[in-house]
Amino acid sequence: MSFERSWHRSYPAAVPTEIAFDRITMPEVLTRTARRFPRRAALNYMGRFISYEKLDAMVNAFARALTGMGVKKGDTVAMLLPNIPQVVIANYAAWRIGAVAAQNNPLYTERELTYQLNDSDATVLVTLDLLLPRALKIRADTKVRHIVTCHISDYLPFPKKQLFPFVKKQMYKKVERQDGVSEFLDLMEGRDSSALPNEAGWDDVGTLIYTGGTTGVSKGVMLTHANMSCNVQQLRSWFYDIEDGNASILAIFPFFHSAGFTGMQNFSVWGGWTDVLVPRPEPSVIIELLRKYRPDFMPGVPTIFIGLLNTPEFRSMDLRFIKGFIAGAAPLSVETINDLKNLTGGDLINVYGLTETSPMGTASPWRGNIKPGTVGVPFPSTDLKIVDVETGTREMKQGASGEICFRGPQVMKGYYKKPEETANVLKDGWLFTGDIGFLDEDGYLTIVDRKKDMIVAAGYNIFPQEIDEILFTHPKVLEACTIGIPDAYRGEAPKAYVVPKPGETIDRDELIRFLKERLAAYKVPKDIEIMNELPKSAVGKILRKELRDLERKKREGAA
Repeated sequence: MSFERSWHRSYPAAVPTEIAFDRITMPEVLTRTARRFPRRAALNYMGRFISYEKLDAMVNAFARALTGMGVKKGDTVAMLLPNIPQVVIANYAAWRIGAVAAQNNPLYTERELTYQLNDSDATVLVTLDLLLPRALKIRADTKVRHIVTCHISDYLPFPKKQLFPFVKKQMYKKVERQDGVSEFLDLMEGRDSSALPNEAGWDDVGTLIYTGGTTGVSKGVMLTHANMSCNVQQLRSWFYDIEDGNASILAIFPFFHSAGFTGMQNFSVWGGWTDVLVPRPEPSVIIELLRKYRPDFMPGVPTIFIGLLNTPEFRSMDLRFIKGFIAGAAPLSVETINDLKNLTGGDLINVYGLTETSPMGTASPWRGNIKPGTVGVPFPSTDLKIVDVETGTREMKQGASGEICFRGPQVMKGYYKKPEETANVLKDGWLFTGDIGFLDEDGYLTIVDRKKDMIVAAGYNIFPQEIDEILFTHPKVLEACTIGIPDAYRGEAPKAYVVPKPGETIDRDELIRFLKERLAAYKVPKDIEIMNELPKSAVGKILRKELRDLERKKREGAA
């Protein structure tokens, strides 16, 4: 069933179902915003405020530095940075001269990083001083000819290292002068920061964001300037009652991840909002930033919100300044939604999408009906359909589960240098997501599970997320994740991993009895493992693949 925007009654009247997109690239948007709100803070880095006028000038200066290194239109500049001002400056500088900005996770191993640098054809790497030894070690195995190092303290206000706990854990590493290595501030000093012409084309690839490698070899998602700009415009239309130049957002998601990249970095630039940068999303840092800077919006994944709600200091704060929460990665439980709304009086939206959709495809209507368990309705100018899992050709009826497909201006150009993988997911203008879900009578989307995560036990299809959601309702459970494990009789069987809430002790038999009362017998895990923590991605999303690898190693060891 395709999503019919023309009749959808879930949109507030102020939100358009179609958008006449402004064909303006994000580096042009930055210059426009700098003219509209020159003194407005674009970035708040632990109390150091960088205005839009200053940010635009810094982008011009670093763009000239990149040109001086030989970077030209179409070349790739790789980023290996947390949420600090330099990553925003470097991204927009690369775009301003028509280069491609490739995002990389600072937590990646040398093997993962070598692969991604080579795959992206990066010739310049912008990274932290702490990661320079790793970068130098692998440089000979890549095409990188110049490395720019950034200190986490470069843009901190005075006194720098006494302000926040995370800074004390970092060692400032002065970089020795050597060929092909420069310091960020040295490159900026005295550099011409006057206006530069925009070289980014609407249909040019502007960014490579890697899928993370949780399903095998990472794939570089090619996002054009059109993809990035359109997705920001779609998201901006959602918050119809929030003024440009008059809001701030706590930038918890890392900018190297698509959620932080579009939903915080670019989204704020479009509307003249302030990004309150969070280099390390630890509860203590988040609480301190909330207390000091009172941001209007707070995004996060369920694990972040659950962790904060289990912190007495967070619960005791006056959080009525928060206008809204933006949840991603998985729908929030009813209990979590109610707790957040009761603490703040603010609204909440669940957002769903993939890196391949830039990344946003659906969301709960702002100031509208949340419908817990769903991820809302498609954004304006976005088509959605549910097709059968077996052939992908038959559209499913309302309420029937199938593979989720998107069509819209935010859908990627393809995977970089991977035409076969691109052809597997892009068919006749539709992106086949690999996610399984269904649409209800109001057009709200519910995610059932990932296609590849589905467990087939004795011919029955079992969706791990359904088991997880039941476990989350148990009063003693903090986190849960279910995977399929080999079973001699059934082929596969579900196994659950559970983390108790602080101070709680969980009995496995108690949990199994709890599940039996709420699930069909064939869905109930026969094995539940209690853990201190679950493996998570950089944005806090629980990684099923890591649990599968852990289980496989256990079995290999036993054998």
